[in-house]
Amino acid sequence: MTQLLMPKATAVWLIDNTALSFDQIGAFCNLHPLEVQSIADGEAGVGIQGYDPILNGQLTRAELDRCEADHTAVLVLASSHLPTPNRRTKGPRYVPVARRGDKPDAIMWLVKHHSELKDSQIIKLIGTTKETIAKIRDRSHWNIANITAKHPAMLGLCRQDDLNAAIEKAGGSTQTEEQVSNMSELP
Repeated sequence: MTQLLMPKATAVWLIDNTALSFDQIGAFCNLHPLEVQSIADGEAGVGIQGYDPILNGQLTRAELDRCEADHTAVLVLASSHLPTPNRRTKGPRYVPVARRGDKPDAIMWLVKHHSELKDSQIIKLIGTTKETIAKIRDRSHWNIANITAKHPAMLGLCRQDDLNAAIEKAGGSTQTEEQVSNMSELP
């Protein structure tokens, strides 16, 4: 669902240019009616320039006239014909610098417990390179002596849902949350 752009500036414009009640403006702008009243009294929102919702296409003049005539009616946002932006949900996410040293541990866990995973799936889950995966598999990584297998979801490098989906896609069996937490308690 789309939301109103700049709700306080829109409320300022509606207060100055319409005969809507404070309740109607508050419901449309997601503000409390007392906050709308304080904006109208000049106690809050001082210096905010009004933002016309008709010019930006979020409200129609017919809708505004309908609600001005009936003070119990609720303003409804105008529907937009623009496509909604797609959210990027797959692939590696940003990993903080402090967590980047945990990637080899997660790769070791995936290679050890789910050898059916392809390198491309591990790359998407962890956000690493094919070269690093190959070095961990053949134990030629520069820090192999200090790498211990740790669950990637427990390290915060991927989500458990993404890991389960990748394992199912590769044809392996997934582990339950209880099994994962029991494994983390082992020495």
